[in-house]
Amino acid sequence: MIEGLSHMTFIVRDLDRMSEILENVLGAREIYSSDGEQFSLSREKFFLVGDIWIAIMQGEPLPSRSYNHIAFKISDDDFDSYVEKVEALGLEMRAPRSRVEGEGRSIYFYDEDNHMFELHTGTLAERLARYTTGRVTG
Repeated sequence: MIEGLSHMTFIVRDLDRMSEILENVLGAREIYSSDGEQFSLSREKFFLVGDIWIAIMQGEPLPSRSYNHIAFKISDDDFDSYVEKVEALGLEMRAPRSRVEGEGRSIYFYDEDNHMFELHTGTLAERLARYTTGRVTG
Protein backbone atom coordinates (compact mmCIF):
# COMPACT_ATOMS: atom_id res chain seq x y z
CA MET A 1 0.00 0.00 0.00
CA ILE A 2 1.33 3.46 -0.90
CA GLU A 3 1.90 5.50 2.27
CA GLY A 4 2.67 8.82 0.62
CA LEU A 5 5.28 10.63 -1.40
CA SER A 6 8.85 9.64 -0.53
CA HIS A 7 10.88 12.18 -2.52
CA MET A 8 11.35 13.95 -5.83
CA THR A 9 14.61 13.91 -7.78
CA PHE A 10 15.70 16.49 -10.34
CA ILE A 11 18.69 15.98 -12.62
CA VAL A 12 20.55 19.28 -13.04
CA ARG A 13 23.76 20.52 -14.65
CA ASP A 14 24.67 22.86 -11.80
CA LEU A 15 23.98 21.71 -8.24
CA ASP A 16 24.85 25.13 -6.81
CA ARG A 17 22.43 26.99 -9.11
CA MET A 18 19.58 24.59 -8.32
CA SER A 19 20.43 24.89 -4.62
CA GLU A 20 20.06 28.66 -4.96
CA ILE A 21 16.64 28.26 -6.59
CA LEU A 22 15.41 25.76 -4.01
CA GLU A 23 16.65 27.82 -1.07
CA ASN A 24 15.72 31.31 -2.27
CA VAL A 25 12.38 30.61 -3.94
CA LEU A 26 11.02 27.56 -2.14
CA GLY A 27 12.65 28.18 1.25
CA ALA A 28 14.34 24.76 1.12
CA ARG A 29 16.82 23.70 3.75
CA GLU A 30 19.84 21.67 2.59
CA ILE A 31 20.22 18.55 4.72
CA TYR A 32 22.88 16.62 2.80
CA SER A 33 25.56 17.10 0.16
CA SER A 34 27.63 14.24 -1.22
CA ASP A 35 30.46 16.67 -2.05
CA GLY A 36 33.34 14.49 -3.29
CA GLU A 37 31.72 11.19 -2.29
CA GLN A 38 29.33 9.36 -4.57
CA PHE A 39 26.82 6.90 -3.17
CA SER A 40 24.32 7.11 -6.01
CA LEU A 41 24.52 7.74 -9.78
CA SER A 42 26.28 11.10 -9.40
CA ARG A 43 26.96 13.95 -6.99
CA GLU A 44 23.79 14.88 -5.16
CA LYS A 45 22.18 17.09 -2.54
CA PHE A 46 19.07 16.59 -0.42
CA PHE A 47 16.71 19.34 0.71
CA LEU A 48 13.56 19.69 2.75
CA VAL A 49 10.78 22.00 1.59
CA GLY A 50 8.43 21.83 4.53
CA ASP A 51 8.46 18.07 5.04
CA ILE A 52 8.96 17.24 1.34
CA TRP A 53 12.30 15.60 0.51
CA ILE A 54 13.81 16.89 -2.73
CA ALA A 55 16.95 15.35 -4.20
CA ILE A 56 19.04 16.97 -6.91
CA MET A 57 21.64 15.02 -8.85
CA GLN A 58 24.25 16.26 -11.27
CA GLY A 59 23.68 15.21 -14.86
CA GLU A 60 22.31 16.14 -18.26
CA PRO A 61 19.26 18.41 -18.31
CA LEU A 62 15.90 17.64 -19.87
CA PRO A 63 16.10 18.10 -23.67
CA SER A 64 13.13 20.47 -23.84
CA ARG A 65 10.48 22.26 -21.85
CA SER A 66 6.96 20.98 -21.40
CA TYR A 67 3.96 21.51 -19.15
CA ASN A 68 5.11 18.65 -16.88
CA HIS A 69 5.66 20.28 -13.52
CA ILE A 70 5.62 20.08 -9.77
CA ALA A 71 3.36 22.50 -7.88
CA PHE A 72 3.88 23.84 -4.39
CA LYS A 73 1.05 25.35 -2.32
CA ILE A 74 1.46 29.00 -1.29
CA SER A 75 -0.79 31.51 0.43
CA ASP A 76 -2.54 34.03 -1.79
CA ASP A 77 -1.21 36.73 0.59
CA ASP A 78 2.36 35.70 -0.34
CA PHE A 79 1.77 35.58 -4.11
CA ASP A 80 3.51 38.88 -4.96
CA SER A 81 6.53 38.15 -2.76
CA TYR A 82 7.04 34.85 -4.60
CA VAL A 83 6.89 36.63 -7.95
CA GLU A 84 9.66 38.92 -6.66
CA LYS A 85 11.77 35.93 -5.53
CA VAL A 86 11.50 34.27 -8.93
CA GLU A 87 12.30 37.51 -10.75
CA ALA A 88 15.26 38.24 -8.44
CA LEU A 89 16.93 35.01 -9.61
CA GLY A 90 16.30 35.86 -13.26
CA LEU A 91 14.22 32.74 -13.82
CA GLU A 92 11.98 32.59 -16.86
CA MET A 93 8.30 32.76 -15.93
CA ARG A 94 5.63 31.23 -18.11
CA ALA A 95 2.31 33.04 -18.46
CA PRO A 96 -0.36 31.36 -16.35
CA ARG A 97 -2.97 29.29 -18.15
CA SER A 98 -6.55 30.49 -18.44
CA ARG A 99 -8.48 29.81 -15.26
CA VAL A 100 -12.00 30.05 -13.99
CA GLU A 101 -12.61 32.38 -11.05
CA GLY A 102 -12.02 30.69 -7.71
CA GLU A 103 -9.51 27.97 -8.60
CA GLY A 104 -6.47 29.88 -7.33
CA ARG A 105 -3.57 31.72 -8.92
CA SER A 106 -0.29 30.30 -10.16
CA ILE A 107 3.27 31.36 -10.81
CA TYR A 108 4.98 29.09 -13.34
CA PHE A 109 8.75 29.24 -13.79
CA TYR A 110 11.54 27.20 -15.35
CA ASP A 111 15.00 26.44 -14.08
CA GLU A 112 17.94 26.29 -16.50
CA ASP A 113 17.47 22.52 -16.87
CA ASN A 114 13.94 22.80 -18.34
CA HIS A 115 12.10 21.77 -15.16
CA MET A 116 8.90 23.71 -14.63
CA PHE A 117 7.70 24.63 -11.16
CA GLU A 118 4.37 26.06 -10.12
CA LEU A 119 3.53 28.03 -6.99
CA HIS A 120 -0.24 27.71 -6.57
CA THR A 121 -2.65 29.38 -4.16
CA GLY A 122 -5.56 26.97 -4.51
CA THR A 123 -6.40 23.51 -3.24
CA LEU A 124 -7.85 20.42 -4.88
CA ALA A 125 -11.10 20.83 -2.93
CA GLU A 126 -11.48 24.43 -4.11
CA ARG A 127 -10.80 23.49 -7.71
CA LEU A 128 -13.26 20.58 -7.69
CA ALA A 129 -15.92 22.74 -6.04
CA ARG A 130 -15.41 25.46 -8.63
CA TYR A 131 -15.48 23.02 -11.54
CA THR A 132 -18.69 21.47 -10.22
CA THR A 133 -20.48 24.82 -9.78
CA GLY A 134 -18.97 26.28 -12.94
CA ARG A 135 -20.33 23.66 -15.33
CA VAL A 136 -22.43 24.88 -18.19
CA THR A 137 -25.43 22.67 -18.84
CA GLY A 138 -27.13 22.52 -22.15
